[in-house]
Amino acid sequence: MKATKIYLMAFAFIFSIGFTSCEATKNMNNTQKGAGIGAAGGAIIGGIIGNNVGKGNTALGAIIGGVVGGAAGGVIGNQMDKQARDIDEALPGADVERVGEGIKITLGENSVNFDLNKSSLTSTAKGNLDKLVPVFNEYPDTDIEIFGYTDSSGSDEYNLKLSEQRAASVKTYLVGKGISGARINTVGRGEADPIASNDTKEGMSKNRRVEFAITANEKMVEDAKQQAQ
Repeated sequence: MKATKIYLMAFAFIFSIGFTSCEATKNMNNTQKGAGIGAAGGAIIGGIIGNNVGKGNTALGAIIGGVVGGAAGGVIGNQMDKQARDIDEALPGADVERVGEGIKITLGENSVNFDLNKSSLTSTAKGNLDKLVPVFNEYPDTDIEIFGYTDSSGSDEYNLKLSEQRAASVKTYLVGKGISGARINTVGRGEADPIASNDTKEGMSKNRRVEFAITANEKMVEDAKQQAQ
């Protein structure tokens, strides 16, 4: 509910600074929409949402907190659109969401899930990560932040450590497949941010997951600013 309210506030702000006509924006592409919001508006929206959903501490917060805005943000958005489509095609079992100027990927029971109290990758998990490697290599100007999660069994301290190990396992595997480690950061979130009820085994299984935040690196941002001029 909290996140929903935050989104509503942000969207209300967007409309208040210029999106007053549906007809005016019907045929606009992402670059034009980015320019319409404006750099200042994008930064304010990013701050509002990022600070409230855990800026830098969740996949959503990492993406929204890094909003560039303006026409440059629109250029980045167009590039992320294509990458999101490629990820979705490469790994249909993943939950791929385009958020602002980035991509949020949830890898759970249908892609990269974990056994109870385990941080090691299963053969299925490795096979699915293999499908993402070519896409990540095709878009080298993006940063990848991996967030590890657990279910609610175990102590808070234990779960936090386990979630860190899960995120690290994914990074280690991707680096071993040729992805630059400099692009990847990992965060453990323990049992925070459940996506299902921990009252059932099925729900607990869904919560043992990793999430990715795909964002533009400094080079992509600078290139987008030049293209937008």
